[in-house]
Amino acid sequence: MPLVHIDLIEGRSPEALRQMCADVTEAIAKNTGAPKEHIHIVLNEMAKNHYAVAGVLKSDEQ
Repeated sequence: MPLVHIDLIEGRSPEALRQMCADVTEAIAKNTGAPKEHIHIVLNEMAKNHYAVAGVLKSDEQ
């Protein structure tokens, strides 16, 4: 059972998340041969003030 964890910053629409999950499922199934019904995806959305790059919070970027 493939288990995929995706961490991303919040703000994408439900439709965008749906499409991403469908695309990731297709890629995993194609490349591993796993049945789609066995592929699990966990989405972790973070607030912009909970993620930093080079010491700068994403919420502080212009």
